Amino acid sequence: MLKINHVILAFMLVVIGLPAQAQQYKNFKVAIYSRSYETKLMADEQWLDKTWTEVTNQLKVDKIYLETHRDLVMVDQKTLDIAKAYFKKKGVEVAGGITWTIDESNNFETFCYSNPEHRKKVQDIIEFTAKNFDEVIFDDFFFTSCKSDIEIKAKGNKSWTQYRLDLMTEVAKNVMIASAKKVNPNVKVIVKYPNWYEHFQGLGFNLETEPKLFDGIYTGTETRDATLSAQHLQEYLGYEVIRYFENIAPGRNGGGWVDPFGSKTYDRYGEQLWLTLFAKAKQVALFDLKNIQTPLDEKYKAPWQGTGTSFDYAQMMKPVQVNGKSVKPTTIARVAGVTFEEVDKFLGELGKPVGLKSYKPFHSTGEDFLQNFLGNAGIPIEMVPYFPKDDSIILLTESAKSDPQLVPQIKAQLTAGKKVVITSGLLKAIQDKLNDIVELQYTDRKALVKDFFFNGKSYHGNKAILIPQIQYLTNDSWEVISSYDGPNGWPLLHGADYSKGRLLVLAVPENFADISQLPVEVLTKLKRELSDDKTVLEAPGQMSLFLYDNNTLIVQSYRDEPVDVKISTLKEFTQLKDLRTSEVLKAEIRNPDMHWGKAVGNEKSVFSLSLKPHSYRVFKLQ
Repeated sequence: MLKINHVILAFMLVVIGLPAQAQQYKNFKVAIYSRSYETKLMADEQWLDKTWTEVTNQLKVDKIYLETHRDLVMVDQKTLDIAKAYFKKKGVEVAGGITWTIDESNNFETFCYSNPEHRKKVQDIIEFTAKNFDEVIFDDFFFTSCKSDIEIKAKGNKSWTQYRLDLMTEVAKNVMIASAKKVNPNVKVIVKYPNWYEHFQGLGFNLETEPKLFDGIYTGTETRDATLSAQHLQEYLGYEVIRYFENIAPGRNGGGWVDPFGSKTYDRYGEQLWLTLFAKAKQVALFDLKNIQTPLDEKYKAPWQGTGTSFDYAQMMKPVQVNGKSVKPTTIARVAGVTFEEVDKFLGELGKPVGLKSYKPFHSTGEDFLQNFLGNAGIPIEMVPYFPKDDSIILLTESAKSDPQLVPQIKAQLTAGKKVVITSGLLKAIQDKLNDIVELQYTDRKALVKDFFFNGKSYHGNKAILIPQIQYLTNDSWEVISSYDGPNGWPLLHGADYSKGRLLVLAVPENFADISQLPVEVLTKLKRELSDDKTVLEAPGQMSLFLYDNNTLIVQSYRDEPVDVKISTLKEFTQLKDLRTSEVLKAEIRNPDMHWGKAVGNEKSVFSLSLKPHSYRVFKLQ
C-alpha cells in the first residue's frame, strides 16, 4: 500500500508540474537567482549542465529563479524552454525573475512609469514572464528614480515621495499584477524588497499598500561590510529586516536574499546567511548564479581561523561526498553549503523570535537604522509597523513622530502601568507635546563623555562619545544612568513616572555605533531597563542576543577577538544547555544590587561562557 501511495504521489507531482524532489535541508529551502545574462547562456546545455553540477556538488538547492529581463537584456523563448526542461528533469523548482532596470551601470537607471512607452515595455516583459512561470519575483528595483520631463509634469504639486508612492502602487496593481494574471491567472507575483527600508518611500517602495497587493514579499538581508561599504549597514540588520517585513506581511514573507559582495572574509558571508536563518526565514535565495561560482581564494581566510570559530575554513575545504564520489570544493557556493549544513542541525529547536517591540510607522524617517545599532549592542529588537499597545515595554525612536496619535498612545501605555522608552531624537521632535507627561528639553548643546554613574558606582569607558544634553526639572524626573565629564554631568538614560507607568528617555550618541562603546556595566544596566530585567546578555558591544519564545537563545559575536560574557536570567532557570555540543552550564545565583539600602531587582541565575571571533552559540534555558 505504501508503494502505491508513492506512485500516486509521484504521478500527481508530474501532472501539476511540481518537482518530485523533497526539500534538501530540514528547516528551510535554498534558491539560486540567475540573472538574464546567465539565463541567456543556458541555450548551451553543456554549459548549463557543467555549471549546475559544480554548484550542486557543493550546495543543496531546491529552487532556481530564471530572470527574463535586466538592463533591457531579454531571454528568448527557446532558451527558457531549454532551461525549464533541464531543471524540471533535475527535480528543481523553477520560477521567473525580473529586474526593472534600464541600465544598472547608470546609477541603477529605472523605468519612468508615467511614460506610455515605458509602461508598454514593462507590460510586455511581465506578460512574457508570466506566460512562462507560475511564480515571478521582482529583484530590488521595483521603484523609480526617474525625473524626466514627463515625470515632472505628472508629479504636479505633490512631493516626489508622495508622487512616487502613489505611482508605484498604481503600477503594481494595474500594470504588474493585472497584466501578469491576465495571461496566467495562476501566477503569483512576488516583490523583493532590498535592505534600505528607511528610505523606501522616497523612491516609491510602498510598504503600506504593496504587501496587500502582491501575492508575497521577499527580503534583502545583505549587510556586507559595515565600515567600508557605502550603506554602513550593521550586521544585525540581516536578522531584523526579516522580522520587520514578517510583521508587515505575516506568513507571506518568502525568505531572505543574500549576495557575497563586499565581504572581507568568508566568515562575513556565512554570517549574513546564518543571521537570515536565525530570523526564521523560510528560504534563502543566493544572488547570483554567476557570483557563487567565484573560485575560492585563501586571501579571504580570516586571521582568527583555526581557533574553532562557527565558520571553519578548514572544514569548508574538506572534500564533499556527492553520489558516492569525493568532490573538492572549488567555489564560494561551498561557503553557503557548509553554513547551511551547520545551522540546519539546530534551527528546528528554536521557537518564534521575540524581542523589544519598536514601532516604525509606514513611510517614516528619523534616526535611520538605529534599531540595528541597538541590536548590535546586545538588545533584542522586534520592529513592527503598528503601535504595540499590548506589550509591557516598548521602544519609540524618532521615526514614530509621524503618527499623529503617538502621545495619546504613550499616555495610555503609562496609565496602564507600562514602560515606554523614547529616544532623544523623538524627544526633540515632540517635546512640546510631551509636556503634559514630563517637562524635558532637548537642548542644542552636546557633551563629550566617557564616564558613567548609577546605583552609587562609577564606570569608565575607553572612548569618549558625543551625546545630546537633555535638561530636566529636579525631582520631577531623575537620571537613571548618568554620564559626566569633569565636574559636570548629563543623563544617558532618564526616567519619569507618570500615573502607574514609567517613561524612559535614551540620549542616543551622535554616532549610533558608539552605543557599542559603552562600558559593559553601563550596557548591561541599559539592557535591564529595556528588557524588564529578564534574560540579559552581559557583554561588550558588537554582540547580539537572539531570543525565542520557547526559552532558546543565540549569542552572536561580531568581534575580531575571543570574548568572555555572561547571561543573566530568572532564578527559575538553573541550567543552560548548548544545543550544538550538548554541554550543560550550571547557574551561579547572584544577589540583587543594593542602592540606598534597598535591593535593586531580584536574585538572578548567571551563566558564564566564552565566544570565538565572529561566532555564535545556541542554548536552551532549563
